[in-house]
Parts: sequence; C-alpha cells; structure tokens
Amino acid sequence: MTPAAGRAKHPPPKPAASPGSSKKRPFDIDRAIRLLREAVEPFPPAAMFALKDQGYGTLFQQLVACIISIRTRDEVSLPAALALLKVAPTPERMLALSADAIDKLIHNATFHEPKARTLRAIAQRAVDEFSGDLPCDRDTLLTFAGVGPKCAGLALGIACNQPHISVDVHVHRVVNRWGIVAAKTPEKTMDALMAILPKKYWIELNRLLVPFGKHICTGIAPTCSTCPLLSMCQQVGVSEHR
Repeated sequence: MTPAAGRAKHPPPKPAASPGSSKKRPFDIDRAIRLLREAVEPFPPAAMFALKDQGYGTLFQQLVACIISIRTRDEVSLPAALALLKVAPTPERMLALSADAIDKLIHNATFHEPKARTLRAIAQRAVDEFSGDLPCDRDTLLTFAGVGPKCAGLALGIACNQPHISVDVHVHRVVNRWGIVAAKTPEKTMDALMAILPKKYWIELNRLLVPFGKHICTGIAPTCSTCPLLSMCQQVGVSEHR
C-alpha cells in the first residue's frame, strides 16, 4: 500500500467568503443616487460645491479652488480658497497680487508656493488671451499649466453646468468598491463611468461621493453595517468593516 493510499481523503478547504460574496441586488444607479442624497445630507459638501454655494461660482474661481485642492484636504483647501478669492475674485484682481502675496493667503495648502505661481500664471493668461473671461471649453483649460482632466472637468461642471465626470480618490474607491467598474486608476475609472452612467448624474456624482467616501465608505473599515447601499454594493476589496 502506498503512503498516499493510507491517507484519508478530505476535500480542499473552501476559500474564505469575501464581505461582498453573498447574494446582492442588481445595482440600480437611480436608487443609489436617491439614497446617496439622503446619506450625505448631514455632512459638509465637497469644497468646490461649497465654494459655489458661498457665491464663488465663476469658472476662474472654481479653477483656482481646484488647483488649491490638489493633494489637500477639503478642510484646508476651502478656507485657503476663500481667503484668496475674497481678496482676488477675478483674474485682474489676482494679477494685482504678487506670487508671494498669493502664497501667504494659501499657505496652509499643500505645495502652496508652486500653486501660487500657477494661479498667477492662469490669471495672466486669462487677462492676456481672454480679457479676463475664461471660456467654458475643456480643451482650452487643459492648455493651462497645472490644470489636468479632473480640475477641468469639475470646474466646467460646477461653473458652466457642462456634463463632465470628475474622479478623485473618493469617487475612484467607491465606484470600484460597488463593483460597477473595475479600473486601476482614476483616469480609467472616469472612462468606465462615462460609458455606463447617465449624463444627468455626471456633475452630481462628485458632489455626493466625496462626503460619502470621507464619512461612510471610508478607505479603511467603512461603515458597511449602516450603509444604505449595502444590498447593492459588492464590497470589492473590503476586508474589514464596521
């Protein structure tokens, strides 16, 4: 008798079930948006939307705020943007400030020195090429140093009501966790969302998912037990939750 013949045969162990492996309802984006609106009601809106609510909704103002917000938390970027825009709400007024003066007003933001130079350069081009009135044109905005697809799309969505999807870390994490897209980068997530998301939700998605991602569907230990979208969410990559 061979050694193998004398051993009891046991089935291979089953892999541990993932949090999202149980039966889930099909994802209903219309229902999800309604639930998200209710879920984020107690929380502050994303910084650029909050800025518009306070009267700073021009394309220049929104672009300035987005530049300041890069790699900076809303709790820091919103006060910095307000401090600057109260002094310099237009490109012309911005040009009246030196880069050092701009830097002092936004000094709490990450990378404030290069951002100050970038903001003054944007103001200079806005005055020289567009008489101080930036056009609602994505291709044009992307020619400005420091302006990427996220800032261009978000500023155009808020200021010009153009349908663009802006994907930051919160949007990227949440929609991939839901399982409605499977993308490695925010840029690829944006492309995937554009293919499946109704245009009527493109602007609102960022407004909803930033507070949702900060307070409910957090990066570590999300509050799945009380999440209103749990029945639809595949909880992709969630290993620990509250």
